[in-house]
Amino acid sequence: MPKMKTRKCISKRVKRTGTGKFKYYKAGRRHLMTGKGGKRKRHLRRDGILQASEMKRIAKALPYG
Repeated sequence: MPKMKTRKCISKRVKRTGTGKFKYYKAGRRHLMTGKGGKRKRHLRRDGILQASEMKRIAKALPYG
């Protein structure tokens, strides 16, 4: 049986936490921050946790990690 290939596009965007969830960097934080409100910027600071409905699909794309 050959080794399974990892989807590199997903592995660069998502990291697995110690409890098995996936966390990702939120979009909209790179530039043009002066036009965004304080509440929005605060929420963008934290990493996002992937929805449970997406977990199975992402786990299949990352067979070794």
